[in-house]
Amino acid sequence: MQIGEAFAGHGVNAAHLNTVLGSNDGPVGTAWATALATPRIGHAPFVVVVRPNVPVKPFTLFVNKAAIDGENNPRHAQLSWGAAQAGVAAGVAAALTAGVVAEGEVDALLLIAAVWVNPEAGDEDTVYANNEAATLAALVAGRDGTPSVNEVLAAGAPHNPFFRA
Repeated sequence: MQIGEAFAGHGVNAAHLNTVLGSNDGPVGTAWATALATPRIGHAPFVVVVRPNVPVKPFTLFVNKAAIDGENNPRHAQLSWGAAQAGVAAGVAAALTAGVVAEGEVDALLLIAAVWVNPEAGDEDTVYANNEAATLAALVAGRDGTPSVNEVLAAGAPHNPFFRA
């Protein structure tokens, strides 16, 4: 099992992704199927597609971190299901092209992508590009097992775009 994390971009159109890549007959496969089969209000995991009827490989489950309320925030819903999921598809394809995920193994693997799209996001092209970059970076981090313990310890006080210690 490979776990990755990445953040790309700035402001409301930034992307934050967590990935879990693993065997379809192991714990990742169980988690993937369970998440797909148990949607909740505002959180309906779905299979990422390159285009309709062409799912990306390895099969990738898009799990939204921010609740989607299409009635009260249709733009957020459109960006999540459109630009962000297309960006994830492009990032997975880029990982295949770069050999980050071995092409010969894709049918035995499943990928879970937990994706943050800010409900205030508004730029479709930026959301797409940031999700593509974050997906590829998270998969590289998962493959490489980064960060190392030394990198974590050397990072200093915790901070992120929403908090500075």
